[in-house]
Amino acid sequence: MAMTIVEPVRTVTGGVDTHLDVHVAAALDPLGGLLGSEPFEPTPTGYKALLVWLEGFGEVGKVGVEGTGSYGAGLARFLRRRRVEVVEVDRQNRQARRRQGKSDPLDAIEAARAALSGRAQGQAKSRDGAVEAIRVLVVAKRSARQARVKALTQVRHLGITAPDQLRCRMKGLSVPALVAEGAKFRPTRSTDPVTAATKASLSSLAHRIQALDREIAELDEMIDPLVAATAPDLLALFGVGPDTAAALLVAAGDNPERLRSEAAWAHLCGVSPLQASSGKVTRHRLDRGGDRQANSALWRIVMVRIAHDPDTTAYFERRVKEGRTKPEVIRILKRYVAREVYRHLPRG
Repeated sequence: MAMTIVEPVRTVTGGVDTHLDVHVAAALDPLGGLLGSEPFEPTPTGYKALLVWLEGFGEVGKVGVEGTGSYGAGLARFLRRRRVEVVEVDRQNRQARRRQGKSDPLDAIEAARAALSGRAQGQAKSRDGAVEAIRVLVVAKRSARQARVKALTQVRHLGITAPDQLRCRMKGLSVPALVAEGAKFRPTRSTDPVTAATKASLSSLAHRIQALDREIAELDEMIDPLVAATAPDLLALFGVGPDTAAALLVAAGDNPERLRSEAAWAHLCGVSPLQASSGKVTRHRLDRGGDRQANSALWRIVMVRIAHDPDTTAYFERRVKEGRTKPEVIRILKRYVAREVYRHLPRG
């Protein structure tokens, strides 16, 4: 009787170097041997062809993708829907590129090897739920707020250098009054060309600020209900408002379960002190990495609590009296708030 030998299914690890016009994929066997490399279009049809190509070498275990938050976002969403594990891969380090050179196939192979070896372990954000909706709205709101600040600064500077009559009208006004006054100016009523031009400029900037105020208010009307529905427990924390909650949710993503522990969450937010010890010196230093918007949100929460929460105020004053500097105590409190926030992140 003949014996039937069943060969085990080979597990394939993929790697993708993503670009605007082309994605280059590479496939590795379980030992890291290169099975092939191929370019694909960054379209739904191209994503399907890429996955079929990988499956032609065996069962796809996981795929390392560069740029899951930019050019690779669509591919990462497609692979997740197909139940394929997507590993977020950072850009190859400069030393390796200096030794090996730079090309799209080499970057794809390096992404696959990073996923296979475990050097890259971060699970990509799914970007397919309410948090992604919040993120895109926050992008527009942040841009509008920056434009408003810039326009308001220009109004202030023009008011300082304006002809005496205009400068006196604008001196000492609050921001709302300044904008309202600037919107009233009519350049055609001035015979002096400098006065007329200054009025035209101030009127233009004031109307721009008013339009941006309306735009920001409209975006808030869309963002606030989404945040309240997605993370009511997070909003219930002392000092957490819609803006800070939105920044923290965006940092965590639609799948916060990808964060293995609250320590990983603290590291993501840049509030986990880093070892900086050498020889007989044992010390830690400030982590200047991580998501800076989430870090800023934690800072705002801490400042609100120091000002309005009696327990936090008492703790802050006690640690300062013990010899800690104020920035050190604020960093300690940011780490505590990060731990508290982690327990209230929404999980599916």
